[in-house]
Amino acid sequence: MARAPLTPAQYDRYRRHLNLPEFGVDGQQKLLASSVLLIGAGGLGSPLALYLAAAGLGRIGLMDYDVVDLSNLQRQVLYQTADVGRPKVEVARERIQALNPDVEVTLHAEQLTSDNALEIFAPYDVIIDGTDNFPTRYLSNDACVLLGKPTVYGAILRFEGQASTFDSRIGPCYRCLFPEPPPPGQVPSCAEGGVLGVLPGMIAMIQATEAVKLLTGIGEPLIGRFLHYDALAMKFNEFRFGKDPECPLCGDAPTITRLIDYEGFCGVPAVEEGPAYAEMSASELGAALDRGDDFLLLDVREKDEFETAAISGSLLLPLGELPDRIAELSAWKGRPVVAHCHKGGRSAKACKLLLDAGFADVTNLVGGIDAWSLTVDSETPRY
Repeated sequence: MARAPLTPAQYDRYRRHLNLPEFGVDGQQKLLASSVLLIGAGGLGSPLALYLAAAGLGRIGLMDYDVVDLSNLQRQVLYQTADVGRPKVEVARERIQALNPDVEVTLHAEQLTSDNALEIFAPYDVIIDGTDNFPTRYLSNDACVLLGKPTVYGAILRFEGQASTFDSRIGPCYRCLFPEPPPPGQVPSCAEGGVLGVLPGMIAMIQATEAVKLLTGIGEPLIGRFLHYDALAMKFNEFRFGKDPECPLCGDAPTITRLIDYEGFCGVPAVEEGPAYAEMSASELGAALDRGDDFLLLDVREKDEFETAAISGSLLLPLGELPDRIAELSAWKGRPVVAHCHKGGRSAKACKLLLDAGFADVTNLVGGIDAWSLTVDSETPRY
């Protein structure tokens, strides 16, 4: 199909692309006729959106259902202080269109699920995963394999990042590299473990470069190659891997032929099961502390988080150390224990560990120390 000729304004805007012999007018026309879906408009999605828009992508889809939070601004460069509280996709569309009116922006202000993934992915040429949770990673990979589309992968945590490109038509998929997700709670999210603010920019630039290469047909994409970046050492390592003939999705005899329950696959409890432990709000915890109730307030965050913000009287025992150190809490086995973390996820896992170990009275602080700061003690720093 014939591609539209460049306008005089486009010749001027994309002149540095046009001067590249490997790229030229043909490469720019391919970009302008192409589409990319960004899953997530956060740390990775922000620089991805800006650079792909500047490069002249014809259509960018933005999938995110979150609003801008003050804590995002340390790394999510699409947003400004005045945007706090606004839907991310709406702000992102404004920034993209202000940067480059050539770009059509499609918003998907919803969560990616097994019910909507295939329909949403279908119109796009390349899918870029900018999320920080394993259910979405496996879901986006599986949907791309079923649709025959490439996906560009990126992940960040603390001071390290990863990137690769998966295309099961000519190489391995994400499941070939990671057949099973890690145990729940083993790998913290960025909100739990922290992330260097400039790190997402580095990984997102790799992802953006991969997308441009895929769409224009230039260079060698990261198919079958896994790139690891250590920001503290300023060092890249590359690992090669091949297609797994026993992969249940893209192998010789696939057993996964449709999208599945990814929350269950990754060990995330179904909402309808409900917790076996009790729950407490931050205000209820404050009242209990004011009354002088006798209970152990157990903080299962990491040491650096505890040093940033802590509730007075709490005992620090990081979740990753809890299984091996649970005997240290034996004096509280028949007495009340209230566990908390940053926002409630890790402490929920801690509650289950305690119950499995025979603790009789276990409660989770809903919303964690973040809810404590918002509703009880505003002097407790938020992060």
